[in-house]
Amino acid sequence: QAQLVESGGGLVQAGGSLRLTCVGSGHTFTQHTMGWFRQTPGKEQEFVAHIHWSGDSTLYADPVKGRFAISRDNAKNAVYLQMNSLKLEDTAVYYCAATNPFARGAPSRRNDFPIWGQGTQVTVSS
Repeated sequence: QAQLVESGGGLVQAGGSLRLTCVGSGHTFTQHTMGWFRQTPGKEQEFVAHIHWSGDSTLYADPVKGRFAISRDNAKNAVYLQMNSLKLEDTAVYYCAATNPFARGAPSRRNDFPIWGQGTQVTVSS
C-alpha cells in the first residue's frame, strides 16, 4: 500500500528555518507530481508548493514564494520543503501529497492529489 510519511516539523522562532521531509513507501513516486499543503484549525487545506514528476518545474503559492523551496530525491523516494524566513502565519499542519502518475498541468487543488500523508505540525513563535 502506497504511503507518505512526513517529518521535520516542530517549534521555531519567527525568522527561523525548518526542513520538512516526506518519504514514500510501498510504491515508487518518481512518476508522481508531489505537493505540500497546510491547514490551520477551522480552515481548508491550502496549497503550498508542488514539484512536477519530471523534476523540471515547481509551483509555489504566493504567500511562500521566495521563502520556501521544494525539491525531490527520487533515489530516496523523498520530497522536501525547505522553509526559510518563517512567519507566525506559517503555523499549520503540513501535509505531503502525491498526484496520480504523469499528472498533466499544474496541480494545486486538493482533489488533484489522491495520496496523502498524516501531516506534521509546524509552529512559529514570536
